[in-house]
Amino acid sequence: MFNREKQEMKRVPMMPVRDMVIFPQQMTPFIVGREASVRALEEALAGDKKIFLSTQHDASVDDPKPEEIYAVGTLANIVQSVKLPDGNIKVLVEGVERARAISIASEEGFFRATVRLLSARVEPSPQVEQTVQKITGLYEQFIKLSQSLNYDTMIAAARVDDPARLSDTIAANLQLPVDEKQDLLETVDPLERLNRIGDILEIELEKLNVDRNINTRVKRQMERAQKEYYLNEKLKAIQKELGRGEKSEIDELKKKIDTAGMSKEVHEKAIQELKRLELMPPMSAESTVSRNYLDWLLAVPWKKRSKEIRDIKAAEKILNDEHYGLEKVKERILEFLAVRQLVKNPKGSILCFVGPPGVGKTSLAMSIGHATGRKFVRVSLGGVRDEAEIRGHRRTYIGALPGQIIQMMKKAGTVNPIFVLDEVDKMSTDFRGDPSAALMEVLDPELNHAFTDHYLDVEYDLSKVMFVCTANVLHTIPQPLQDRMEILRLPGYTEQEKLEIAKRFLVRRAREATGLTDKNLTFTDEGLLHIIRHYTHEAGVRSLEREIQNVSRKMARKVVTEGPEAKVNAEITPVNANDYLGILKFREFWLEKHNEVGLTTGLAWTEVGGSVLATEATLMEGKGRLTLTGKLGDVMQESAQAAMSYIRSRSHTFGLPRDFYRNIDIHVHVPEGAIPKDGPSAGITICNSIVSALTKIPVRCDVTMTGEITLRGKVLPIGGVKEKLLAAHRMGLRTVLLPKDNEKDLADIPQEILASLTVNFVETMDEVLQVALERPIVPIEHAAVAPVADAFVATEKDKSLTN
Repeated sequence: MFNREKQEMKRVPMMPVRDMVIFPQQMTPFIVGREASVRALEEALAGDKKIFLSTQHDASVDDPKPEEIYAVGTLANIVQSVKLPDGNIKVLVEGVERARAISIASEEGFFRATVRLLSARVEPSPQVEQTVQKITGLYEQFIKLSQSLNYDTMIAAARVDDPARLSDTIAANLQLPVDEKQDLLETVDPLERLNRIGDILEIELEKLNVDRNINTRVKRQMERAQKEYYLNEKLKAIQKELGRGEKSEIDELKKKIDTAGMSKEVHEKAIQELKRLELMPPMSAESTVSRNYLDWLLAVPWKKRSKEIRDIKAAEKILNDEHYGLEKVKERILEFLAVRQLVKNPKGSILCFVGPPGVGKTSLAMSIGHATGRKFVRVSLGGVRDEAEIRGHRRTYIGALPGQIIQMMKKAGTVNPIFVLDEVDKMSTDFRGDPSAALMEVLDPELNHAFTDHYLDVEYDLSKVMFVCTANVLHTIPQPLQDRMEILRLPGYTEQEKLEIAKRFLVRRAREATGLTDKNLTFTDEGLLHIIRHYTHEAGVRSLEREIQNVSRKMARKVVTEGPEAKVNAEITPVNANDYLGILKFREFWLEKHNEVGLTTGLAWTEVGGSVLATEATLMEGKGRLTLTGKLGDVMQESAQAAMSYIRSRSHTFGLPRDFYRNIDIHVHVPEGAIPKDGPSAGITICNSIVSALTKIPVRCDVTMTGEITLRGKVLPIGGVKEKLLAAHRMGLRTVLLPKDNEKDLADIPQEILASLTVNFVETMDEVLQVALERPIVPIEHAAVAPVADAFVATEKDKSLTN
């Protein structure tokens, strides 16, 4: 409980104050500048230096009215006043007692108030002492945690036993809104005032504790960064002293970005990333990601280009010096160079070399680089099954990198290299995407000027790149991708071309690889032809090169063994080639054979060039079954069924009774049994073997054939003519039967091949049998069998209708 003392009335000058509350027993300085306040101050100084200070409601009002001023304020003594040079007065006042304004009057430009003093005294008691101790303890904790209060001064001021003075001291030093401080001033009961201040202190302490915990966590997190920053700055200073760090790394990066020749959008993105990098701690993980990104942006070429060779004659000479044959491909390359001279900025070319292994697809692409003066880069796509190999990963992934396209452009260092995409037919797909679909953007002249890699995430111009793809087959390349490329076929080399390649390139290369000279080892033309015919069986020249190197290694050993004084010299001829290479691996196909019944030689196309296949047919007692073996595909089995149906429908033409098939089984076999075979082009071969077996007429062993058969005996055109004719020439077969519709394909066949072959064009199976069989077939007399044949056809027709 508290006791109110006598309430004394006084009439004193009044000054409204802004943004502050004056408490009793507290020394408070402030500036006086308003005219009314100055007059009130002068009036008080002229009298007993007493003045009534009360807070106005709105601090923005310069000339407040009596109702805009709080009624409760503090009666204060003016301790000191100093006039400042700007006309304002600096005042120091000491609060005496709370007071309430009873009336406020305006006199001579200032307020004079009649106030009633609000004094109260608390009776000492254990409860009061406990409250004082509690509040003093809370206030000491508050001062310790607060950064804005002087600990020693505040503690000395708070160590008082009077509850009224303690509460006013604490209230004056708390950072509270004006209205809350005014509420404390208007609370006359000291004990109640102390309890309210206790609640406020607990809230403020909780806030300060939260701030301290947050600051502690932030400090711990920043200590490492500050340490790294300090060490980095120290390292920079050391490097600068050593003369290594004169320019800022950021400045150097900015200079490189400005001179890289990037497009406007890319330049803006690079500068933006550079600004982010500048604000990051140097050793942070994000800093490494940004730095790597900028390094890649600067590493890929944006404007540097190779100076092209525009001399077509010089380019033609380079192509002829490095490759023999391949005239069509060379013509296309020279056409490309001619267009480059006439058109300033032509669209990039996309060529696709298709052919068996070893025919020079990749080396030809390298020759294009030499002939044009461009840089050469190559990426192998064999086995690639991830779309990110082409477009890269996004930067958000750890260890992300650009795709192979951007990586190879960085390696090339120019915007117009020869870019080889090797083995484009051997890509596959899985759950990670389809790389062939990603290649469509790369190989489309309408789109590749704005190719977007996932890692760089900016448009990159590939339109100046000359793309060259290589493949062994076309059917595994998606049709939309094929549509974007110009297909150039390299079917294989003739014997004469292989001989020239060996003489010009392979022998010299083998000598250099084994350290021999032309005095140690020479090859005659006959010796090279012997190796080509009897030790290799391929469309390209890889096996030929291996055999020549095999000979060279044996000669090198001989030179080392016998010593330089022996002057070892060898000339490889057909006679001594076996001494170096062993027994013959292949023999001329038709020379070791004779005409046989039911054995026909056919031609096939494979991924490694043309090939020769024998087709055998034999008869056994049975019930009319047709057995097919040799790992034949569905299409090839259907061709055999069609051939059998054709023979049965024309049995009288082949001198066979109409029911010849009822008591026999026919077995057709195509060696080699472990190799899968398919396609319709073996139709006439199978039919010829079956007819030979049924008529007992041998098949000529020097004749080979290819073509699709129909139920009416028509011979339809097939593909791979060039590869098949090269295979026939390689194997020594001299008579070839081709469908009439394939006559146009002979334009692509070298003249020396056509000169060594006799090509017969056939339209029906009858023409095939006339050439392929050893003697003509004697048919059964037409008059005798016609009624039977007609009845047989009618019976078959009736059966089909009833079924």
